[in-house]
Amino acid sequence: MQSLQDIDWNTWQGKDPATLTFIIKDEQILLIRKKRGLGAGKINGPGGRLEPGETMLECAIREVQEELCITPIDPIFCGESLFQFTDGYSIHVHTYMAHDFEGTPAETDEAIPLWFPLDGIPYEEMWADDIVWLPEMLKGSQFKGRYLFDGDRMLDHHLDIF
Repeated sequence: MQSLQDIDWNTWQGKDPATLTFIIKDEQILLIRKKRGLGAGKINGPGGRLEPGETMLECAIREVQEELCITPIDPIFCGESLFQFTDGYSIHVHTYMAHDFEGTPAETDEAIPLWFPLDGIPYEEMWADDIVWLPEMLKGSQFKGRYLFDGDRMLDHHLDIF
């Protein structure tokens, strides 16, 4: 697999359904430095895999609670990203955004909370796909992206904006 054309996207299914949630407040974005798991060491939004019996929205809220000790208020669906890795792993990520939260962000065994100004997002410390779709989400667009990765390296991508 070297490009998106090598994948039959009509039948593709991610091994893991998952969520990412971004909290945007006062012209700042709340991100995390992941301490373990997929993307450990990278900066990203809080998120993780869907658990049996929960909806994507419930997963998004639970993951923020587990990773940052806060509850996002009224998260809205923004888009989805389909990730295929050359080692065979795949993940289907549903992305949400909230403009407020309850509680105070705190470090957990999974994540360190980090606030950044919207014009100072540290893309160089994030997954390579984030610079493709995150600016579109911040503009208010919905999106659907497909990405091919070899480890941390993005080999190919395609983004549709709605």
